[in-house]
Amino acid sequence: MRWFILWLLWPVAGFADPVDSVEQAAKTAFAEMPRIRMVREIAGNCGADETVNIHVAYCTSQNVIFMTRAARALPQTGYLAAHSYGHAVQVRHGVADFALSQIRARRGEEAILRGLAERQVDCIAGFLVARAGQPQAALTDWFDDDPFSDVHWGRNPLRVGPVIRVDLQARDEWFQIGQRGDLAACGPGEFTANLLLDALRG
Repeated sequence: MRWFILWLLWPVAGFADPVDSVEQAAKTAFAEMPRIRMVREIAGNCGADETVNIHVAYCTSQNVIFMTRAARALPQTGYLAAHSYGHAVQVRHGVADFALSQIRARRGEEAILRGLAERQVDCIAGFLVARAGQPQAALTDWFDDDPFSDVHWGRNPLRVGPVIRVDLQARDEWFQIGQRGDLAACGPGEFTANLLLDALRG
């Protein structure tokens, strides 16, 4: 409830637009970050169909984050943008390549490896939200279940992108870690933060 009230008061309190502030934080912290393109719906962009997340999706082929105008009005819109930028950081700075090499070598552990990569994405999201100067938040304030259990990033066509379900509490744990502002802590399991720190501009 408190975050709904904060969202309503956002313009009055003088807070920056959450999507714009996250985009600026991402582009300041990391090179080669995508632009956000507002659309009426995700389906029809970058080969997305109705199975793709209805709010936001990162198209790696175009290096563009598609976000619906309706999603921009949600109280969790800053997180949605930051999560997408988390994937972009991984893709543009070598983590996704490392993850893919491990998945190909260890097919029986694919779900575990993808789950670890998603946790890192949420940690990066928390880091970007903090850098954007947004109020500290918990994913459990906004969601009752995993908000990214469908396709939400990948090459064209997006409809065949990777899918992995992560427990909401696990997502929130890593989002909280990221919000403390130490990118070095964003290293779940074997996905260390080394590549992230190498890419960080300062």
